[in-house]
Amino acid sequence: MSIKKEYVIYKLADKMKHAIHFDAEQFVRLGVKRGLRNQDGSGVLVGLTNIGDVHGYERDAEGQIHPAKGRLFYRGYDIAELVHAAQREHRFGFEEVAVLLLSGSLPDKDDLREFSMLVRDNMPLDPRTTLHIIELEGHDIMNILARSVLELYTFDPQADDTSRENLMRQSVMLVSKFPTIVAYAYNTLRHNRLGRSLSIRHPQRGLSIAENFLYMLKGKGFTPLEAQMLDLLLIVQAEHGGGNNSTFTVRVTSSAGTDTYSSIAAGIGSLKGPLHGGANLQVVRMLHFLKDEIKDWEDENEIREVLRQIIRGEIFDKRGLIYGIGHAVYTLSDPRAELLKELSDALAHEKGREREHAFMLRLERIACQEVTTMKSRTKPVCANVDFYSGFIYELLGFPPEIFTPIFAMARIVGWCAHRNEELCFQGSRIIRPAYRFVDEIRQTYVPLNQRV
Repeated sequence: MSIKKEYVIYKLADKMKHAIHFDAEQFVRLGVKRGLRNQDGSGVLVGLTNIGDVHGYERDAEGQIHPAKGRLFYRGYDIAELVHAAQREHRFGFEEVAVLLLSGSLPDKDDLREFSMLVRDNMPLDPRTTLHIIELEGHDIMNILARSVLELYTFDPQADDTSRENLMRQSVMLVSKFPTIVAYAYNTLRHNRLGRSLSIRHPQRGLSIAENFLYMLKGKGFTPLEAQMLDLLLIVQAEHGGGNNSTFTVRVTSSAGTDTYSSIAAGIGSLKGPLHGGANLQVVRMLHFLKDEIKDWEDENEIREVLRQIIRGEIFDKRGLIYGIGHAVYTLSDPRAELLKELSDALAHEKGREREHAFMLRLERIACQEVTTMKSRTKPVCANVDFYSGFIYELLGFPPEIFTPIFAMARIVGWCAHRNEELCFQGSRIIRPAYRFVDEIRQTYVPLNQRV
């Protein structure tokens, strides 16, 4: 008997559709925290951490909570202070932030120099890994990154060792190799897709992580401001608390005792999602649509009307969303977006795209107003980090294929810090939340030959 496989799949999928039936009211009635979220959208507390802290509200003298200017802390240090300190001292700050997040304290000059040298020594890939990246088929660099991370397991003689020293060794190694893997994967993709010459540039001593990535991607064709901007992007995306989806994925898998490479590959899979790290791609698509749809970028009435059409679900992807506007925790402002906006002005000027930058600022202000009004939001909304990161990636000349992989290059620091905290805390337990069963209990098993 010949059966078309498409028909079998269709039947199974149709039955699955009818098996998934939950009413939103059930979650409320049964006290289930859907998505591990409280009713106000804030995250359910499931653990303790000393690594990152996200502030979007403040408590007054009477104990009432109110929206506040957003702040992000790395090991208790305000991220804005870390960024501005590096800028004042005319140096790159991502390596310093990596040491802070991984070790728990800021490095002195000698510590930072030693760490930077260690990173540079670890950036080159094993020739077998380089060859495999070149040979891998596929167009998605996040998948190539995940497969390459899993391959690193086979070259690590201490892959399953979860001692503090080995976890730190693996952390530094992964922070070092992510930029190389992403750069080589993109160069290979460009070669395969566009027939461009395949350039494998080896990381150079004396360059920061940001500079080395640009060098491996472009050669010497990048400016000091471009390197500074990429360094800032890496800093603001390095960590965002234990509750973001990819970091929580890393902590969940780590709590089971799995190896570092399996856990980080799981985090990469999470970050790839369009509701998480892939969100900046949605912002860029929307911005391109708006730049084409709005004839006069300075006409606020026209901008407002087009945004209203998007919110009503009439145009663009018809989902009613202004991508890059709103955040689960931040209310008045997202400190990461504020820092990116601050420096993007200079980069836009260098690239001759001041008019486009002014349009972004105007768009942000009007979009926040319209989302608050049309969706009857009870709390303020602000532009999140994705609103500006995609625009900055384009100013840097990066193609969309590496937007999310660059996010992973930064977040690997936070992932490793949280994995190490999860495994090194003596009172840790495997993370195992519960799901409430709401289907009927079937008392009688029907024999196969009696089923209709």
